[in-house]
Amino acid sequence: MSEFTAELIGTMFVILLGNGVVANVVLTGTKGHNSGWMVITTGWALGVFAGVVIAGPYSGAHLNPAVTIALAIAGQFAWVKVPMFIAAQFAGAMLGAVLVYLMYKDHFNTTKDPGLKAAVFCTSPAIKNPVSNIISEVIGTFVLLFVIFYFTKGELGVDKTPIGLGSLGALPVTLLVWAIGLSLGGTTGYAINPARDLGPRIVHAILPIPEKGSTGWAYAWVPVVGPIIGSGLAAGLYLFLKA
Repeated sequence: MSEFTAELIGTMFVILLGNGVVANVVLTGTKGHNSGWMVITTGWALGVFAGVVIAGPYSGAHLNPAVTIALAIAGQFAWVKVPMFIAAQFAGAMLGAVLVYLMYKDHFNTTKDPGLKAAVFCTSPAIKNPVSNIISEVIGTFVLLFVIFYFTKGELGVDKTPIGLGSLGALPVTLLVWAIGLSLGGTTGYAINPARDLGPRIVHAILPIPEKGSTGWAYAWVPVVGPIIGSGLAAGLYLFLKA
């Protein structure tokens, strides 16, 4: 499997299972309707596990432009590969979002609230305050990347899987994403990944979902810019402490 294909398929699984659990919780008439935040955060964490297991041996399983950029800043990933990895991640995120729509199409049709339909695809703040919202995304992504550097000793993409545990090497990142969701996800929905938010947001705008309402473009820059800033800060601090 090529690095591009690994990133595409890995990210697709992250979004299929991550956005899928949101659909299961918020859309009308599902078996998991109204099952709550614990279910959502657990589903997202396990989606990351699946993506890392698939892509890890072939690409290092970045699955997130913020991860790719942070590793490049830290000198652990070639800048020339960054555009290719990000393109694969966005393509995979969009494909995963389409699969979620196909899976839950009947439930999209029966759900009346356009905000719940949009929530399946992209994040939105609990309290709209651009400054606070971007700080939330910066902090969440900073935690993700800074801890990942120490999981992998700064060698993600070289050592391929964290801590040399094979498929179980995905477990530390899984638990980290779960912890971020539980502890830091209540403000903005913890996008912490530009591809995870913007890719499915574009899909929401394109798909023929009845009465889908706004795609929330006025907010869309926050889950893109915030994670990029957070990734840069994490890489910078890691390099400072390593020096």
